[in-house]
Amino acid sequence: MSSVVPPASADQALEMLTVALGYLAEADATAMTAEEQARCLRVLERANSTGIAARTSVLSAFAAGRGYSADADYSPRAWLIHKTGVTKGAAVGYTAWVRRADEHPRMQAAMAAGDLPESVARILCQWTSRLPEDQRDAADDKLVAAALAGMSLQDLAELFGEIYEQSRSESPDEDEDGVFDDRAVRLITTFQGAGVMTGDLTPECAEAVAAVLDALSAPADADDTRTREQRYHDALQEAMHRLTAAGLLPERAGQPVKVWAHISLADLLRLDGSSALQQEWTALVRARWAGHRAAASEGGGDSGAWLDGEAAEAIACDAAMAPIVTGDVNVDALEDLVRLCVELDRHRRQDPPAPEASPAWEALEQPALPVGRAVRPAR
Repeated sequence: MSSVVPPASADQALEMLTVALGYLAEADATAMTAEEQARCLRVLERANSTGIAARTSVLSAFAAGRGYSADADYSPRAWLIHKTGVTKGAAVGYTAWVRRADEHPRMQAAMAAGDLPESVARILCQWTSRLPEDQRDAADDKLVAAALAGMSLQDLAELFGEIYEQSRSESPDEDEDGVFDDRAVRLITTFQGAGVMTGDLTPECAEAVAAVLDALSAPADADDTRTREQRYHDALQEAMHRLTAAGLLPERAGQPVKVWAHISLADLLRLDGSSALQQEWTALVRARWAGHRAAASEGGGDSGAWLDGEAAEAIACDAAMAPIVTGDVNVDALEDLVRLCVELDRHRRQDPPAPEASPAWEALEQPALPVGRAVRPAR
């Protein structure tokens, strides 16, 4: 029998939870035996499932009571982003479990008991959601019982296939091409424009994606050292480039779809080399550019990719690129800009510059003018 005294309130339970997890996070795992490490991993997996079930239960009540409106947020998802600091993708995942728990109470109960890993429960919910509503609970019961008995995911898939075919025979009038409600693709842009993509694809979509990636991911030659995952990534990039350049995408507002890539003037200057002053100025502006990238990655920006360094050099040299220079006037720099124009005019006339004139590049030490480049369909 456990000697742990159960908590008497939610606050006490949260305090115990924080202390327990903090202890394990700070513990020296290398000092544990293999058996202790294995036990930690098993229990933590159970705790993870229980924690997701607990958060789902609380979030469901929070959303139903519109508790988020007290903080002037318009939805539970917005509240999670603004008040807990999670990413948009995480908030979407949390709120998705509220809907799943309502539709699949048996899965929620198994997770709350720590008996079913969240990753498995999510897949089982996706499967049984394709069944008629009056048959889901029975299917959930069978699949959960099979999972607790130790059945592998592959075996569970075969079991669901039998359940699905039986449901079709019992309801021949049901639409066989029902919508896969949990279908989704999530793309989260992170620092420096890198992205994290996850998704749940319908069988038809998965087949099409696999066919395209397989066709474009073959090793280049015997010296190609890329992993399969790296070749799939490069294949996806190549597929998107071909799709955009082929002009097959629908127009937006009467204009061809364009892929915007922002490259700072600092990095454009690097293409042709630069003087010592240019190099110093480039370093300064690239630091500012990093701030723009970070802000665009979190705030969404203008749906463009902010590039610098080798990535900027690669796309700037693309023959399909057409430069578009945009910018805002910095009134604090007007005096220096006028002085710069005078100095450049004197240089053109081969007149010596005035001693009091400021160096030309000082006038450009104001925020850089962003340069947009558009990838346009090849004609």
